[in-house]
Amino acid sequence: MSPAEPEEGHAIHCRLDELLAERGMTLTQLSERVGVNLVNLSVLKNNRARAIRFSTLTALCRALDCEVGELLVVSDSTRARPAAAGRAGLHAADIRVH
Repeated sequence: MSPAEPEEGHAIHCRLDELLAERGMTLTQLSERVGVNLVNLSVLKNNRARAIRFSTLTALCRALDCEVGELLVVSDSTRARPAAAGRAGLHAADIRVH
């Protein structure tokens, strides 16, 4: 597994890059607004973070004027995994992977 690949069972994707672009904001500007250093924001932006504090998440959402669900999303690849489907009452044979 390369550093950019999510861990097994982890399918959270951080949309920080997209939100920054939409707002015309740089990572440096965001760092100054939320008080989180550039290295930590870069780890988050590149989907290498293993955890995030609620206080950091709150500060990011306030600075970006967004909701948590706009910043952090579940990647599509997990929605097609048999384990997730099984909990929804579907069987692996019912799922098509694109």
